[in-house]
Amino acid sequence: MGDQSICDGSLSADDFYVAAKSLCELWQSANTSLPNWTWIPFKRIPTGISCNEGYLSLENVFHVKSSKELVSSQDLFQEEQTVDSATVVQVPSSVIHAYDFHIIYSFSYRNPVLYFHGHKYDGQPLALDDIQEDLPEYSLKLIRESKWTFITFEEHPYLHQPWYMLHPCGTSEWMKLLIGGALHGNPYPANYLVSWLSVVGQAVGLRVPSSLTSSCFNDASSSSIGPSL
Repeated sequence: MGDQSICDGSLSADDFYVAAKSLCELWQSANTSLPNWTWIPFKRIPTGISCNEGYLSLENVFHVKSSKELVSSQDLFQEEQTVDSATVVQVPSSVIHAYDFHIIYSFSYRNPVLYFHGHKYDGQPLALDDIQEDLPEYSLKLIRESKWTFITFEEHPYLHQPWYMLHPCGTSEWMKLLIGGALHGNPYPANYLVSWLSVVGQAVGLRVPSSLTSSCFNDASSSSIGPSL
């Protein structure tokens, strides 16, 4: 990554690809209870863009109403019953909503952007009020108090469907502070996305495994950069 990007807290499209592949590998090695992030490549015809264009996807994440936690499908089911060689899965009533998360590079802001989509178990999309009811208190507090973090309803750049997103306004500013503090001396592209997600993920209840953040942050990781945004 060039010195200018390091200085201003932004990320080039090529470095986003490097950081995305790194996040996929790190997330898988962390053995989290959530599904793995995967890279979804995208080819434009005509291409127009020479970089490795695509986005990160984390899908089929289920919300547990009783504990306000996000879990994978393998943790969703409480019991199975085999009938005529077919498996019948009983879904616990506490699980009512499912979420998909995409991390997409913004060529305008030169930063990653978190898009998300929620739906009920019957496939009906969730309204913002439904989503906010699912969020833990610390996420609601962050959204209420942050001058940067707010949710908008936008067209997904690749799927061309309406998705919610955390607006990237101000990302470069607080990432610049994070880079100058907690990320000082660490390889930049590989750690950028993990560090970014550890902050923005709080707004939607998506926690980054501590084993990932500990490899990116030094003692400054306990600073107030996240809650004070």
